Amino acid sequence: MINDLVTDQRVDKTAGVLVDLGFEVLMVGRQRTDSPRMPDRAYETIRMRLLWEKGPLFYAEYNIRLFFLLLSRPAELLVSNDLDTLLPNYLVHKLKRIQIVYDSHEYYTATPELVERPKIQRFWKWIEKSIVPKLKSCITVNASIADLFEKEYHVPFRIVRNIPRKRNHAETASRSSLGLPENTKIVLLQGSGINVQRGAEEAVEAMQYLDNVLLLIVGGGDVLPILKNRVQELSLQKKVKFVSRQTPENLAGYTANADIGLTIDKDTNTNYRFSLPNKLFDYIYAGVPVLATPLIELKNIIQQYEIGEFIENHNPEHIAATIKKMLQNESQLDLYRKNTVKAAAELNWENEKKVLIEIFAPYA
Repeated sequence: MINDLVTDQRVDKTAGVLVDLGFEVLMVGRQRTDSPRMPDRAYETIRMRLLWEKGPLFYAEYNIRLFFLLLSRPAELLVSNDLDTLLPNYLVHKLKRIQIVYDSHEYYTATPELVERPKIQRFWKWIEKSIVPKLKSCITVNASIADLFEKEYHVPFRIVRNIPRKRNHAETASRSSLGLPENTKIVLLQGSGINVQRGAEEAVEAMQYLDNVLLLIVGGGDVLPILKNRVQELSLQKKVKFVSRQTPENLAGYTANADIGLTIDKDTNTNYRFSLPNKLFDYIYAGVPVLATPLIELKNIIQQYEIGEFIENHNPEHIAATIKKMLQNESQLDLYRKNTVKAAAELNWENEKKVLIEIFAPYA
């Protein structure tokens, strides 16, 4: 992975499946200046300290160092998480004749960061086109993205959604222990990728029109400095609270204390259009009703289980009105909460990981 491993639940769960199958697992990521301490895991981790934190030189340095690290370590199976780690994994796979599995967590070449930089987008697309059609074992996060890849490259993609492990919410931290207000409704936006075009800016601006409501933003992302400046400009310091990235265990405490969970990505690019954000499943497992944009994968689950509502647009006043309407209808919120129990029972990691076991078991 090209992240710091601490908050990436998907790679941690995947590593857990490999450990259960008898593999000795090495997970490779990077160490940033602001990275939290790596918690104890059931597998070995290496987090590389890099000279650059972002940009082309960062990606070049990471991929070169990853290539030589993989080349120097004995292995029987390589698992490449996302396109930005695929090239060194594929080269080592060819040089050492090691099996490879590719796990694409998103439709990477259509992210806003690449769409707005066409030269860089073409570079990553070239890597994808050069390698993916040659792969035998590919995984992605939902049916919509799997269909896109299969139509483009004529290679089957298995689907493993990023459903969290079950947790005992009887042990959830109290609001007071987390520094959260006791008698205020909490609307939560969480994630490690709170970036542009994901509705965060409009969520902050919506707080101008709400009283006795706190917008709790937990996580990291490139839009956070913009959000914090906007909070200052609009004097919303008492209505918006920022919490840094948390381990999955600590994050679950914040999630369970929310009244509504937001997942309001904009339909501005292919990646977001077909996304199925991890936070949706975190909200479901915590029993939190959801307010979302009606993107196809989100809409299918929210409507199937009746666990929340949708915004019609990203106008801050409209978002505020929808939040207010949901919070005022306590009986409907209770129904959504009850329905999350059924959703959590059916959308469980024990079922989801069966696909990974089928993929990895032949290499064990």
